[in-house]
Amino acid sequence: MNFFSPETMRRLFAPRHELSCSWYLWRRLKTKLRERGRHRSRESGAFLLGHREGGSARIVDFVLYDDLDPHALDSGIVRFDGRYFSDLWAICKSSGLAVVADIHVHPGGCGQSDSDRDHPMISRAGHIALILPRFATGRLPRHDIGIYRYLGRKQWDVVQPSGRRQFFHISLF
Repeated sequence: MNFFSPETMRRLFAPRHELSCSWYLWRRLKTKLRERGRHRSRESGAFLLGHREGGSARIVDFVLYDDLDPHALDSGIVRFDGRYFSDLWAICKSSGLAVVADIHVHPGGCGQSDSDRDHPMISRAGHIALILPRFATGRLPRHDIGIYRYLGRKQWDVVQPSGRRQFFHISLF
């Protein structure tokens, strides 16, 4: 019996985080967001796929918005056509994963725009949205990442900078 599996180690060292992912996945995601954002000329984003267990979620993969909707980034900001959600649900079904959050980049800070607040990517209470500042360039400590939980009816709970490290964990595995 292996007592030191990655899942066991995560439970030991990050038991209270609501959202987590591996450092490797996080690095790959940021690289892809920069590439799709044409290196700081437009916003980009992705649906974060993973598993839910109790009150926490583990990100294990992602689907970039423009891989589903080829015109989602054409205007410079994210405008995802809802007709492509069926493709996302098909990916989730075939992989056995669920959408656990979404992420997109902003040119400036990590605050929500009016459009972000009024049009959540997944309009189900409890959904988590992440916003990376500066088009996901440079060092991005967790206190600089906008973290928002959708409450329903265009209302959001904002995870304050002081609570972001506790909320979102990036691990070695």
